[in-house]
Amino acid sequence: MHHASDLINLFERCFTAEFHTVLEGGADEPFYQPGTTETPSRIIFTRDYFASALHEVAHWCVAGEERRKLPDYGYWYAPDGRSPEQQAEFERVEIKPQALEWLFSKACGAPFRVSADNLNSGLGASAEFKSNIAAQARLYCTALPYRPARFVATLSDFYGTGNVLQPELYSVAELR
Repeated sequence: MHHASDLINLFERCFTAEFHTVLEGGADEPFYQPGTTETPSRIIFTRDYFASALHEVAHWCVAGEERRKLPDYGYWYAPDGRSPEQQAEFERVEIKPQALEWLFSKACGAPFRVSADNLNSGLGASAEFKSNIAAQARLYCTALPYRPARFVATLSDFYGTGNVLQPELYSVAELR
């Protein structure tokens, strides 16, 4: 069984001391709040949703030091109901986070679902978006930066999934 509380504890073990950052659930909408010298930065995921926690950690892993100083990393976001042009921009900025989320999901032995995050407009994830996510996931298998590599190793160890950094595990056909 997958519990978001496990992810909170694993994240704390990996990153809280080094990066002065905590992972917490309970929000209606996810949000990243930079910290101060007195308070840690907060990665806040939706309710107690396991996949939301993985996705928000993926965003944190993609964000560089300067972006981690900005609320929600300074990212552009348009809510559900985006135009085709806005959806294309959403997909462009979501390739890396969703590829990392996929690696994290595999490390947990949990299902991964591509998120187009645009239910009201009827625009699902494009074939190009899925292809780009798969290509990025395969690339990450060969060159994974420090923070996501550390989290993948910790998740794989905790869930007993073994080496998930094998490019052949990430094919477009697997994406839903």
